[in-house]
Amino acid sequence: MTTERSNNGSLPGLLEGVRVIDLTHYISGPYCTKLMATLGAEVIKIERPSSGDSIRRFGPFAKALTPTPLPEGEGRTESGAWFLYLNTSKKSLTLDLSSDAGKEILKRLVSSAQIVVENFAPETLDKLGLGYSDLEKLNPGLVMTSISNYGQTGPYRDWKATELNLYAAGGLMYITGEPDSEPLKEGAPLAQLGAGQTAFVATMGALMHAEDTGQGQHIDVSITDYATNILENAMMQYSYSGEEYTRVGNRGYGRAAWGIYPCQDGYVGIISGPDTRWPEIAGIMEREELSDPRFASRNGRLINADEVDALMLPWLLDHDKVDIFKAGQEAGLGFGFVATMEDILEMEQLAARDYFVELDHGAAGTFKYPGAPIRMTSSTSPQSPPSQGGEAKGSQFSQGEEENTSPLTKEGPQGGRIPGGRPQGSAQDHWVYRRAPHLGEHTEEILGVALGHPAAEIARLRDQGVI
Repeated sequence: MTTERSNNGSLPGLLEGVRVIDLTHYISGPYCTKLMATLGAEVIKIERPSSGDSIRRFGPFAKALTPTPLPEGEGRTESGAWFLYLNTSKKSLTLDLSSDAGKEILKRLVSSAQIVVENFAPETLDKLGLGYSDLEKLNPGLVMTSISNYGQTGPYRDWKATELNLYAAGGLMYITGEPDSEPLKEGAPLAQLGAGQTAFVATMGALMHAEDTGQGQHIDVSITDYATNILENAMMQYSYSGEEYTRVGNRGYGRAAWGIYPCQDGYVGIISGPDTRWPEIAGIMEREELSDPRFASRNGRLINADEVDALMLPWLLDHDKVDIFKAGQEAGLGFGFVATMEDILEMEQLAARDYFVELDHGAAGTFKYPGAPIRMTSSTSPQSPPSQGGEAKGSQFSQGEEENTSPLTKEGPQGGRIPGGRPQGSAQDHWVYRRAPHLGEHTEEILGVALGHPAAEIARLRDQGVI
């Protein structure tokens, strides 16, 4: 068993001892497995020999910032920002899954894994003899999660889609944008990232069930189903009244003083509720006219929205976003501000929580990455060990200088494990951060150490294009 080093080098990850076979590419699947990897799971990312995950070649590219542009394609398999972000803390194994030798290697890895995550088109792995019905015979406790555009069943199952299609088909685009303009898409690939989070949560639940019962399962995650699941109250509104949810743009729910407004150095979020706090707005913005009883209720601000906005705007344009944000918060109002990336990197709140992680990728450079999204203080009381047959299998190989420990022994680094293999300490301690892997970086290590292939056999596999 190996112990991954967390960001501060102290304690093992919360998912230490869990092996994940990552058959994902692009965004949704890699984001799911990224969460597992940074929580300490050993995530083995299977990539195509020579080319790897296609998102390695998605910009922006760190190398493009150099004074002399790189020749087309050169170095870009290492410096694509999307890949660097989505694949931290993983190991890369190149493998041709269309070859018999490649399939056999994968099956041997699956036999010692707890989780497989894939986001190929439905039935792709079945046709290769690597579907859930094939793999569960090797490992009955296996949890396999499949992420696809429209799910593993239904008339749309085999249809292709990009984020634009997924966001639109799920209904989110219909409610995004200005009332009199066309529907819009969010800037981030919200549908894919959200589906990745959903897949992570579902997989963790299934893993707990497998640890308790020894019974695995196949999880079917549809990206469009996820998008429809977060439609705010639009679906319920239509179900109850038959009325479509209308786009309201930056003016939340159509009323004034509830949305995004320009200010001196950017944009702020003005939230004026509850109605009992409305008089505070007039005081903050130094406009006595805003205390007019006509504006005191939500309905009043809806009817007189243009007038309210006109009264607020001069003050907003004369003040900085952070000052406006703090003035509202100090008055008990839910003001916010639209943060740029520069704002986020310099934000005092995030700095105080030691949020960012700095990783040196080597080929791409050293950058700050988003850190742990959760914090908690765990109990130091002993935990019951897993039920018979439900113990997590340990990693059979390591990366770098790591300390060996059994998953069920009491002592890890600094005494960080307790009976049952559950880590102690704060959640921040247990998040594991390493740079994204170079293509095939761990191929020889995995084949040689974990699977016992001699060097001559590894060389033969490489010559044949299997790895």
